[in-house]
Amino acid sequence: MYLGFLTVCLGNMPLKEKAKWASENGFKSLEIACWPKDNTRDYSASDIDVENLTPEEAEEIKKYFKEYGLTISSLAYYDNNLDRDPEKRKFINNHLKKCIDVAKMLGTDMVGTFVGRNIEKSIKDNFDEFERVFTDIISYAEDKGIKIIIENCPMEGWQVPGLPGTISFTPELWEEMFRRIPSKNFGLNLDPSHLVWQFIDYIDVIPEFKDRIFHVHAKDTEVFEDKFKRYGVFNRQLYTGTHGEFGYWRYRMPGMGNVDWGKFIKALKDNGYDGVISIEHEDPLYEGSEEKVKEGLLLGLKHLSQFVK
Repeated sequence: MYLGFLTVCLGNMPLKEKAKWASENGFKSLEIACWPKDNTRDYSASDIDVENLTPEEAEEIKKYFKEYGLTISSLAYYDNNLDRDPEKRKFINNHLKKCIDVAKMLGTDMVGTFVGRNIEKSIKDNFDEFERVFTDIISYAEDKGIKIIIENCPMEGWQVPGLPGTISFTPELWEEMFRRIPSKNFGLNLDPSHLVWQFIDYIDVIPEFKDRIFHVHAKDTEVFEDKFKRYGVFNRQLYTGTHGEFGYWRYRMPGMGNVDWGKFIKALKDNGYDGVISIEHEDPLYEGSEEKVKEGLLLGLKHLSQFVK
């Protein structure tokens, strides 16, 4: 088991600089952001232009990652693969396939994404679309020896306020996802932070889905009991748009929220997981500058290092 981070948090810094800094500060792996160059999503970056990467450029990336003693845990492109707009969906699906192609070029075996959701349909009806779309995507990945990993983020409010923007955020839905597509190249990028605020036991899911946990995100969630008593399970309804406004929970760096990382990592080890623990930095208290982002990453690294030995 080893520690890394998702490169999104360091913004437009060149990938080689991100890799050098990671190596110098004790990280062993990077999860490389591969959103399109023309992209307006928050928490996204384009560290590799998968549409235009040449074999020579891929070899250069592999060379300096080896020099810095780093691995590539996965390529990351988290977008709505079931978008209601057919043309937008087609673009996202095709970009994901480009990520699969580049993963093969770089010698890494995983690509992370969201299932997404056609917001005009129920979650139940979305599963029929999911089966059609992802049967094709998983088949494409299998042919190249690549695994597709799904982060279990609800993306609440992504498309419509108050509604989840994906169909893959609870164990009930994972079970249906893997029933529909049982491929051994299809699994989870397990993130306990999303389970905490849904009041789902993030330890109990590990033995149940141990054969599907291919990659792990390290992000924490801080729950405010006083605010929960005020807002309830549907959370705050009257947002003003003030910067930093939140409801009964917010994401934090590992060790600053409600996740028991020692217990979580032990459960992973006990159930055979020995891959990456990749910090996904979305802590609002450690954003705003490169220095603050790096400070947050190092605090997360320090906390997790107690348990990853």
